[in-house]
Amino acid sequence: MSDVKWIKLSTNMFEDEKIRLIEKMPEADTLLVIWIKLLSQAGKTNASGYIYLTENIPYTDEMLATIFDRPVSVIRMALSVFREFGMLEVNDRNIIAITNWEKHQNIDGMARIREQTRERVAKYREKKRIGSGNVTVTESNATDIEEELDKEIDKEDNIPFVEIIGYLNEKANKNFKYSTAKTKSVIRARWNEGFTLNDFKKVIDIKCAEWLNKQEMNKFLRPETLFGSKFEGYLNQNQTASNDSRNSVFDDLYRYAAEKDGVQ
Repeated sequence: MSDVKWIKLSTNMFEDEKIRLIEKMPEADTLLVIWIKLLSQAGKTNASGYIYLTENIPYTDEMLATIFDRPVSVIRMALSVFREFGMLEVNDRNIIAITNWEKHQNIDGMARIREQTRERVAKYREKKRIGSGNVTVTESNATDIEEELDKEIDKEDNIPFVEIIGYLNEKANKNFKYSTAKTKSVIRARWNEGFTLNDFKKVIDIKCAEWLNKQEMNKFLRPETLFGSKFEGYLNQNQTASNDSRNSVFDDLYRYAAEKDGVQ
């Protein structure tokens, strides 16, 4: 798996008011070291600023204490300070995320890695298509290799599949998997059009407010409908409109649009 071996640190870092406040705290030097270690760990994870052991296993305070070689009490104090200052967030699955990660990300380096990965994928698929190459590729291991390469591209593209689907599951009381091919396809399509994580969350909020308590519409709270071709329309929908004010004609129109979008 390719990864970025460096992160960006501003030469003005110690002029930041949050850092200056931290420098006045007890264990200030240790807190700053832990902050740099968290940034480094986020770079190693290479998932849009998220820090985890695996996508299903978040780091505990004890695990970070071991990795960073610091007392658990100091790790907890540091995480509390950083959360209070808005420097990191912890989602409902206890996964840590660095706020404004793009400030610390080497965009040029990641762009080069994405291009190198795409070239490897293209070469592999071309060899597979014409049946050439120096190794024998069976149907099963070809599929495995393609899946691994696709995962690599997804990770390097920094598409937050986990957070988007996690947010949908939380708001809509669903249990969708972020790794499903169709789900990743519609999310990737919208992401490549320039939509952001906040756009995905806004669409989820809007449609959950409108559809969650409607039995006939609740079933459309799914990735292929929410993130399909009607995504931009949903995003720009008037969020202040009252659900009760919509008559059955409008409900039928929304249902028709959702059904069409869901089968595309």
